[in-house]
Amino acid sequence: MESTTATKLTVYIGDSDRHGRKPLHLAIVELLHEESVSGATVLHGIEGYGSHKQIHTARILDLSGDLPLVIVAVDRPEKIEAVLPKLDEIIGEGLVTTEEARVVISRPPLQP
Repeated sequence: MESTTATKLTVYIGDSDRHGRKPLHLAIVELLHEESVSGATVLHGIEGYGSHKQIHTARILDLSGDLPLVIVAVDRPEKIEAVLPKLDEIIGEGLVTTEEARVVISRPPLQP
């Protein structure tokens, strides 16, 4: 099985984070789409905390309006690198990580 070297982009933000009047996760997904990144997935967490150390949870007794969101995208390294400065412009608070990935199955294949 042939594999392709890729980069996995992971963005950690909160449910209530915004870019202007728009939810931040939507602005990020739209940016990734505009930049032709192969795909993106937004995952809604049920509990977590960030740099402020305040726990946000979906438990009934401690309902939070700011649950964690994680946005994951995988594409060729040059595409992910090109989008990082634009993400930096729109993310006020959050964490962005990248890591090397090996794509073993992609149908359709990642585009150059």
